[in-house]
Amino acid sequence: MNKHPFSVLSPDKIIQAIESIGLISDQRILALNSYENRVYQIGIEDEIPIIAKFYRPERWSDEMILEEHQFTLQLHENDIPVLAPIIKNESSLFVYENYRFAIYPRFGGYAPELDNARHLEQLGMILARLHNIAAIDNFKTRSDISISAFVEKPAAYLLKNQFIPMELKVSYESTIEQVLIKIKECFDRTGNYKKLRLHGDCHHGNVLCRDDKFYLVDFDDTRTGPAVQDIWMFLSGNREYMQKGLYDFLVGYTQFRDFDPIELNLIEALRTMRLIHYSAWLAKRWEDPAFPIAFPFFNAQRYWEEQILNLREQISLMEEPPLDWQRY
Repeated sequence: MNKHPFSVLSPDKIIQAIESIGLISDQRILALNSYENRVYQIGIEDEIPIIAKFYRPERWSDEMILEEHQFTLQLHENDIPVLAPIIKNESSLFVYENYRFAIYPRFGGYAPELDNARHLEQLGMILARLHNIAAIDNFKTRSDISISAFVEKPAAYLLKNQFIPMELKVSYESTIEQVLIKIKECFDRTGNYKKLRLHGDCHHGNVLCRDDKFYLVDFDDTRTGPAVQDIWMFLSGNREYMQKGLYDFLVGYTQFRDFDPIELNLIEALRTMRLIHYSAWLAKRWEDPAFPIAFPFFNAQRYWEEQILNLREQISLMEEPPLDWQRY
């Protein structure tokens, strides 16, 4: 049985990779919380430690990774608070044996408080400024956020493989059919929204606060899509709570960029798409030894029962009117 590529990424190999680009490690390595890629804090002699991200093999092409780097570097050059890769030897992407990796400055902080109006307003200002820069150009290799990529293909993969218990497959498949109808209705109501480059995975875990200022990190899932994709993950809870949070966020956002309220029709559709995509992501990564350990709940009947219930709840939510962002 072939070993997973990350299972042979040993401490010695990590240090050799770092030293291959001219840095001298002090041999201290700390593994950080990451599953899609492997991320480490690495000590450097007579300097502050760096963060090294080793990319999952065969996920992104070199061109896609470099486009991510170019985007974050462009944002950084325009004073948007993002964590951009370090350029070394005129490059941001490095290769050692079969591993591609990038290095970043070490950066600590805490997550924003999503019930704090001031925090949401500040996040709104940052995302508006980011979207202003993002709208200047287009991605050439990065894909769009689409129904096909986030619902149809992931659901087909799940139904084809042996993850969903046999007695729940019919129920899951029929639920997906209903979900697809409602998602398409949400997109139809929205019409021709403006597409732009996005962070793509903008949740509170990818935001760090330091010295009373927020910084966006981890652009690994950057894609093209509607501006609201970078907003909705800060909104959860009941309708009243989400409307208040949306208002606070847009108080900051609209200081720097107009927001098209028609995109509010997409919030619950995008949330539903993420649920399905997440399940398929876990299934596709199940051969990685880290995943069964970190997500033991996934390959169990209860998980799929809850998924079906969650998707049915989303069907109801997608039938409701969009949030009223001007209410407060």
